[in-house]
Amino acid sequence: MIRIKSKKMKTTKLFLASMFMAMAFTACDSDNSEDQKPIPTIDKIELGLGNNETGVIGQDFHFNAEIVAADKIQDVQIKITQKSTETYSKAWNHEIVWTQYAGAKNATVHKHFDIPADAAEGKYDFTIIVNDQNGSRLEIKRNLTIYKLENLPVNPVASIFTVFLNDGFFYRKGAYKADGAQYKNGDLLQSQVTLTGIKGSGKMYLLLINKNASHNPESIDQIDFSKVIVYDVMEHKDMTEVGEFSNVPWNGTEFTREMPKLLIGAAKDNNFPVAQDLIANKSWVSGNYIFKALYKNTTYNINFSQSIDIPLAL
Repeated sequence: MIRIKSKKMKTTKLFLASMFMAMAFTACDSDNSEDQKPIPTIDKIELGLGNNETGVIGQDFHFNAEIVAADKIQDVQIKITQKSTETYSKAWNHEIVWTQYAGAKNATVHKHFDIPADAAEGKYDFTIIVNDQNGSRLEIKRNLTIYKLENLPVNPVASIFTVFLNDGFFYRKGAYKADGAQYKNGDLLQSQVTLTGIKGSGKMYLLLINKNASHNPESIDQIDFSKVIVYDVMEHKDMTEVGEFSNVPWNGTEFTREMPKLLIGAAKDNNFPVAQDLIANKSWVSGNYIFKALYKNTTYNINFSQSIDIPLAL
């Protein structure tokens, strides 16, 4: 009997010990789950024009990110810091905190700011930080290369940006030629855009975009063709020396390509290789448009963008 009692007591003790251990683990798991607060999420990050992860000292820099908070946003920060594996001319870092998104559940952070004049060239860590009001924090790291302007492998600049209304100038040399001018149904739109500082391979689109379409691409990769009218598309291949690129090229003696034509209200645009059906897309309406030049150098992943306003009265 003593033997049987001993077995029962041993079994009981083992059972109780197992219960206590299970309760302890459950309590630990519960504590851990309470500590692991949900964190914000981030999407559609873009660094530099056309998301080329490049900045130029003293020049405008494009940053975009779409953020969803776990609870509500407290603030959004960016930090540009030097890498331990790189060598620089001097110590330099940069930080910006945006508090205007505080209290929002989600936000599209679309910012343009200048890379400070005292920045040092080189490769950097670009860290995006989202602080949530629930106490959690998200950090995402990307690469960024900062150049001096003179050291850019290519530097697209518009030396000619001219738009014609019928037989006269609508826009030339940075100015509108007539106050209140607008395009009407049947008017002829033509344009010459010439870029300097070009090398390698690249492609340019010249677009009409209705402002009500809420579509303003900053690189050719972002174009939604259902929301644009293509006036022209042109590309160059394997330029070995830095030079100019134009949709109406000049060889020193004559123009080697005719200036494209686009009638306001036309059934088709000038997209290539397949023109778009502008009637089916309901592309023509009265209102304010932009005429935009978008260029991407595919060799060096450098982008260019410039636009003007064009009113249509149809």
